[in-house]
Amino acid sequence: NHPSAVEPFQGAATGVGGILRDIVAMGARPVALLDGLRFAEPDWHFSRAVGGIGHYGNCVGVPTVGGEAVFDEAYRDNPLVNAMCVGLLPVDRLLRAKATVAGQLVVLYGATTGRDGIGGASVLASQELDDAAAEKRPSVQIGDPFTGKKLIESSVELTSSGLVESLQDCGAAGIASSLSEMAADLGIDVHLDRVPLREEGMEPWEVMISESQERMIAIVRPQMLEAVEAVLDRWELEHAVIGEVTATGELRAYWEDEVVG
Repeated sequence: NHPSAVEPFQGAATGVGGILRDIVAMGARPVALLDGLRFAEPDWHFSRAVGGIGHYGNCVGVPTVGGEAVFDEAYRDNPLVNAMCVGLLPVDRLLRAKATVAGQLVVLYGATTGRDGIGGASVLASQELDDAAAEKRPSVQIGDPFTGKKLIESSVELTSSGLVESLQDCGAAGIASSLSEMAADLGIDVHLDRVPLREEGMEPWEVMISESQERMIAIVRPQMLEAVEAVLDRWELEHAVIGEVTATGELRAYWEDEVVG
């Protein structure tokens, strides 16, 4: 919501990108988008948000089939942009995010990781915005819908071919939140120095919580790794084995073999 109060076009576009990845993470092919918009008036902010929704949807080839807009003074400083995605999949192919077997590999693929969006959700999701809102602009991530399209197609291929055990997108709090959910009852060791980066000199904590868009994490059986990498290479997506599922009950972060979290 709040990213659109600061930067309406990119805020809305990343909302669409994020909800598409949520559906893809369940093993489904996205077929339709909808939106619910709440603004003070049909002004510049509103038209830019609509533009962001249309831009991302058009680039990835998923139509926006409906939605609603409500205008009320209550939303002047706090517009709401809610995105919805519909996807299709056979019930028996429904994927859960949870890791289930120790020894399996954690593969990160998609866009590279940068400092964009560090503190994005934590700064913007529930914070009061005032005259200093412009200073929060770096927290709004920039979406890349063409990488998003490749992410959708490669993920649908990986899941329909049974090559991955579980899938999760990197949303708010990035790798930190995705792996916390995936570790669940088991545990995961993540080697942050193996994450493909787009900026030099990033600290381990920055890699852990960056909200760079268009990234997915898969749990892969070791014997399936080569086949998974072949699919990702064909779609020209960056990928790396960044960790493994353990039985420790903990999410442990390493940097050059030293525990940092």
